[in-house]
Amino acid sequence: MVKVVVGEESQVKLAENRLSKSGVPCQVGLVIGNLSGKLDRGFIFDLIPTPLNDNGEPACSIIGGAKDDQKKASKGKSLPQSSALFIDKDWLAEHARQVGRMLVGGMKVVGIYVWTNESSFKNSTITLCQAAKAVAEAAPLLEVDWDERLLVHIGYSPLRWTCRNCSLASNITSGNLRPCDFKMGKILSTRQAFRCTYDFDLRIFLFWHDNIDKEAKTSSPFSLALERLPIYQGSSSKRLVDILHHGISIHAKELKGAKALIDGKLANEDEQFDLGGVHDVEFLLPFMEDKYLEVCSQKEITGLLVFSGSVCSYAYSNSKEPSSQALADIKEDIIKSLRSRLDIMCDEADRKSDSKEDRTEESNNQILSGSTVLQLDLQLQRKHCSMSFPRRVFLPWLADTFLCDYIQPSESVEVLVDHFAELMSLEFPSISSKILEPEAEAPALVLSTTKSFREVSTPYALLPKSDDSLSNQNRAATILRSDQKSTNLAGFNFMIAVLVLVVSVVVGFVVFFVRSSS
Repeated sequence: MVKVVVGEESQVKLAENRLSKSGVPCQVGLVIGNLSGKLDRGFIFDLIPTPLNDNGEPACSIIGGAKDDQKKASKGKSLPQSSALFIDKDWLAEHARQVGRMLVGGMKVVGIYVWTNESSFKNSTITLCQAAKAVAEAAPLLEVDWDERLLVHIGYSPLRWTCRNCSLASNITSGNLRPCDFKMGKILSTRQAFRCTYDFDLRIFLFWHDNIDKEAKTSSPFSLALERLPIYQGSSSKRLVDILHHGISIHAKELKGAKALIDGKLANEDEQFDLGGVHDVEFLLPFMEDKYLEVCSQKEITGLLVFSGSVCSYAYSNSKEPSSQALADIKEDIIKSLRSRLDIMCDEADRKSDSKEDRTEESNNQILSGSTVLQLDLQLQRKHCSMSFPRRVFLPWLADTFLCDYIQPSESVEVLVDHFAELMSLEFPSISSKILEPEAEAPALVLSTTKSFREVSTPYALLPKSDDSLSNQNRAATILRSDQKSTNLAGFNFMIAVLVLVVSVVVGFVVFFVRSSS
């Protein structure tokens, strides 16, 4: 539990002026910031109002004498003691889910704020705790076990800011709220920027034989593969989206233990960096070729899923925190970005599930593509699948920081800007040169399922040819082909050597016999 919360002074003043001039009796929105366990402090970067819902209604309203509330508040009269807040928790949670995708490392949805009078706030503590819990579930804090969120109350008559810790216990009561100190300061200017371009090559081996005998499961190398590689065993759920989530979770564990280079030097996790500039981060992952080759020899494997590409990541860390926190934020941002892209593709598939627009499958096709592939049951699927995922684009935000959004191949940057401005409730500058597009190519997915694993053990044969070199991290398929060629060549050379030796022996005997006879 954080005891002190510091708000960015410039953004707190802007929010205060905006709310005072709005004339609305109540408003609810998201708190963007960070919770630091090492510093035992919470930080608030900005307050983002939740936009109107699809029916044009606000996410928050006052019930119980609500018709006269705004008039009485403008005249300085006290509001009815029975007035309480109604909050559209589902709409608020959806706003948190979409905004959470746009935040980079070190920035999170850490709670909610509410603008209302004192009596309505006191009569709505349980409703507000439920709303905070819905937001926490929609935008969870990955890799951090925080069982609380912030609840910021901006009251009027008189104007006053208060901040409380809201416990996310299953049994919500008024006791879930505990006060904490609220201060203002310049915190965005003390953020240290870190940047990473992460090349990933995620391979998931598939098999659908649920009744594999115990010897196959416990013998080496198959048991080793089950423990250390992303292998998906057939179960009740065999959709591609579930398998991808499984593979990303395994990759997250591998990335979590990776060593890092910061500005070309091996990272000292206790080191602190001076303000200024952007620090480049590289991660060092263990080679996986030997383990992949062990799996390739197993007859149980019936398919291979290859998800590869590059992820550009940013993270903003407090200058007083060690570099280990920045590295953890970068790693979390990379995994969150992969999951966000997958969620975006799933949302698109759901929208088009009743339409024929994205159905490219034909009776004789060997390649399937499009977001609807994610919903396929792979145990029944025996055709190759391919798909391109959204690219990540960075848009300028506050104090030289960036937020992100994702762009589909069919979308334009203008559409992205409108979406960004609507969710973040800000006017985006018309200068498009400030938008960063570091990901030149979108991450790609290729799936091959067949009864003979030898047909899918070389996944790069399925990918479009490129002048770029293969990833240095994972070249299992290439090594497999090279080893096969080397073995064949060695066998051929051995046969030639044996033949020369036999001929030499025969010729020697003939010469010896001729000389003996003469």
